Amino acid sequence: MKHRKWTREGAVSASVDLGDLVFLSLEPWDAIWRRNQFVCAALASRHPEMKILFVPPAHDVSNRLRRGDFRGMFQPSAAARSECLNIHFGRPLKFMPNTLASGRVANRTLLRNHVRKMMMRLRLQHPVLWINDHAAHHLVGTLGESAVIYDITDDWTSLSQSPRLTALIREQDEALCEKADAIIVCSQRLYEMKSRFVEKLHLVPNGVDAEHYATVADRSLPVAPPAAGWKRPVFGYTGTIHPDRVDVPLLQHLAAALPQATFAMVGPNHLPAPTMQQFEKCPNVVFTGPVPYHDIPDYMRAFDVCMTPHRMTAFTESLNPIKLWEYLAAGKPIVSTDVAGFRDYPHYVRIASTPESFAAALVASLDEPAAMGESRREEARRHSWKSRVDKIESIIESTLASRKRPPVHV
Repeated sequence: MKHRKWTREGAVSASVDLGDLVFLSLEPWDAIWRRNQFVCAALASRHPEMKILFVPPAHDVSNRLRRGDFRGMFQPSAAARSECLNIHFGRPLKFMPNTLASGRVANRTLLRNHVRKMMMRLRLQHPVLWINDHAAHHLVGTLGESAVIYDITDDWTSLSQSPRLTALIREQDEALCEKADAIIVCSQRLYEMKSRFVEKLHLVPNGVDAEHYATVADRSLPVAPPAAGWKRPVFGYTGTIHPDRVDVPLLQHLAAALPQATFAMVGPNHLPAPTMQQFEKCPNVVFTGPVPYHDIPDYMRAFDVCMTPHRMTAFTESLNPIKLWEYLAAGKPIVSTDVAGFRDYPHYVRIASTPESFAAALVASLDEPAAMGESRREEARRHSWKSRVDKIESIIESTLASRKRPPVHV
């Protein structure tokens, strides 16, 4: 797979033994690569002696029972295993709804026992505990860990959700911030939100494997088969299509204002059914569904302009969008709403504050000088995942030193 080359490039001669790692993730390990996979793959490649236990979200048995859907619930992450041999996977089970306090207690016990069992099987002693999932705060101090790293990628308290769930997430997040030996955040907004923990706070933005997108500019290569029939111009979006991210009314306005164009939404689609029914009136908006990371350049090659029609909310303000770096690496013109990350690069991104100005910016971008593409790609190379993981390694190293407990391999 194409990202395999990236993991080799991420390998360096490691002079420091970081020990082993237990990684509690908010996301599964699948073909759609995200921050967690880039970080784990780089660490696994740089430290072949390191064993990484990657723990994704639990199989939600209670939810599957209610829906009567058991498809793929117990399938292993075979693709992940074949890529990184020193990354091990063990997905826990969740039998009770977390809306009940007693259910949360039962699920926590299941998770803790599952992780302990996997650690025994892999012979992990005193691993670094990397927590991306705030709900896993209860594991701190129960696994004999050498250090605790809390990696925050979004302000989950600002999602559209019930006040009760918001309060629970805030409580879990606060508990983990207090317990962690180091806190890593990916955006300036998150850094400001956690500033009272400044002595253990670190800003590590997302990054990009620029070489992975080097072929986007090569028009002699074919586009992905589903994109071959798209009418030009093509205005494309890559990433999760979620109502808390994508500005649906804006997208509908653009589709109506530019009916001759194709609006390609490439990525997992989490829009609710009523919203998708509205898009039946917009035949020039195409939703591809999930696309593997290694296939994304083939879709982006069909784009004339990369777009980010994001909502302007507290949630999107907390993001450091991976798509920013990937769009820059692709070299294509970029149009975005006034959201975090994109506004920081006015030389490379046209920022639009209204639906009308967004449509005008898309059209104007079609006449952009070709030389801008290489300038964008050069900027992307300054934000490599390699440089981000360099910083992460130094954070783990300094945290272990402050704990004065050496890493242990068995």
